[in-house]
Amino acid sequence: MKQSIGAKTLAVPTPVWLIGTYDDKEKPNLMTAAWGGICCSRPPCLQVSLRAATYSHGNIMKRRAFTVNIPGDDYWREADYLGIASGRDTDKISNTCLTVTKSELVDAPIVEQCGLVIECKLKETVELGLHTMYVGEIMDVKANESALKDGKLDIKKIKPIIFNPGDSGYFSVGEKISDAFKQKTPPKNRVKQHHNRCC
Repeated sequence: MKQSIGAKTLAVPTPVWLIGTYDDKEKPNLMTAAWGGICCSRPPCLQVSLRAATYSHGNIMKRRAFTVNIPGDDYWREADYLGIASGRDTDKISNTCLTVTKSELVDAPIVEQCGLVIECKLKETVELGLHTMYVGEIMDVKANESALKDGKLDIKKIKPIIFNPGDSGYFSVGEKISDAFKQKTPPKNRVKQHHNRCC
């Protein structure tokens, strides 16, 4: 039997992204965000939602671009710090071991230590309430060569951090359970539980 726990932001898992922006003085900034994901296939787009109070919020509005830098699980400390400190009054990047360089495609910085970087041009903004949803058109994706196998991304080489909003915990990627888009027949032989409902 399921128990109601209320209307909460408990979709799991959520990503741990470092959103890269420049301010109006060309200073690079990184902010950790978890409310994000792919939102369109053609054109390729993703969305990230930020509170208006964040420094990155204003940077994106002014520069019309941002990057999504996906840190490996070795960098959970940096990711956590970048989500707490504000670029408005702190040079956050200099307080970490991270190195940023300017994207050649969009007006935003990329993080050299991140195995996967997504360069986005701002396509649309949607005011939702506490958060503004930024839809970014993906101009390019850059991955470490070591994370590519036959041109395909190996998630275990990227080792992305996963955030669980339920307990505010960081997790790493587990084992692969199957290839996707393979189950062409109904899985009707599964053991049924809970009053004849498939679990």
